[in-house]
Amino acid sequence: MPKTIGTHNGTFHCDEALACYMLRRLDEFKDSKVVRSRDPAVLDTCDIVVDVGGVYDHEARRYDHHQRGFDEQFSADFKTKLSSAGLIYKHYGKDVIRAVLKDEQVEDTEVDILHNKVYESFIEGIDGVDNGVSRYPEDIQPAYKESTSLSARVGRLNPWWNEPEGDMDARFAKAVETTGDEFQERVRYFALSWLPGRKIVEQGFESRYDIDPSGQIVLFENFCPWKDHIDSIEEEMLQKNPEASKILYVLYPDPSNNWRVQAVPERPGSFKSRHPLPEAWRGLRDDELSERSGIEGCIFIHQSGFIGGNKTRDGALDLARKAMTME
Repeated sequence: MPKTIGTHNGTFHCDEALACYMLRRLDEFKDSKVVRSRDPAVLDTCDIVVDVGGVYDHEARRYDHHQRGFDEQFSADFKTKLSSAGLIYKHYGKDVIRAVLKDEQVEDTEVDILHNKVYESFIEGIDGVDNGVSRYPEDIQPAYKESTSLSARVGRLNPWWNEPEGDMDARFAKAVETTGDEFQERVRYFALSWLPGRKIVEQGFESRYDIDPSGQIVLFENFCPWKDHIDSIEEEMLQKNPEASKILYVLYPDPSNNWRVQAVPERPGSFKSRHPLPEAWRGLRDDELSERSGIEGCIFIHQSGFIGGNKTRDGALDLARKAMTME
């Protein structure tokens, strides 16, 4: 007999829609029927229940988060209380990732990395919205309104207050499809683009002392989105060797086969660099910059000092080395 997934009826939300999608990616629940009810007698007949019932019990396969005293997090590294999406992902997420990537060669260690990354970058936001966890202190007013998040889009699949409900199960099925499409896209991106980029950054870290004795310059022979990896890999490095120096500059080729030197941000998402390129070089270009810096082949230094360019690999490396000695 096909398995049944129980969740509540009425207005639906992003968390239980995504929870149902994830469960149905598993072999055990791939042909399952979703039963939407708040009747305990009906829910007791379901093989697994999410977002309703007032019980969190993994052994009994009951995953509600609304009950008094519930305060479960994904891991000790996170503070956000889980919604039903987070609960299902915590317990079944690795198998769901394997199901999404069934046609790819993904090692168990990579699944572990992806499990954490997908939660941090995707699931946690859904947990936070559903549990009413503000991203900012309450006394800070946002500079603009934002209503395009996945949670907001799922919310708009519910009927307006002044229109007939119609087929709520069909509406919910659309919500499951909407959350599932985005979840699958994010998993595939992190597995097939983000993770290969991490490997390039790891290789750059391992060879950084071959580039410069300071160990503060990392060079990539191919461009990759490195900012998302620098801090986590650096943190792992510092745990092994607390005396190691932090990275100041990253070098990589651009699409024109010139080379870029970029200052590492103080923290992820920050516009402030740990050690910006020197004030004396900022805003200059070409021959004027080469003359001021004493380095041939210069192309530009941004006015904020966060990035610059040179025609050659060695020229970019000279810019980074000289910049470390200047303000």
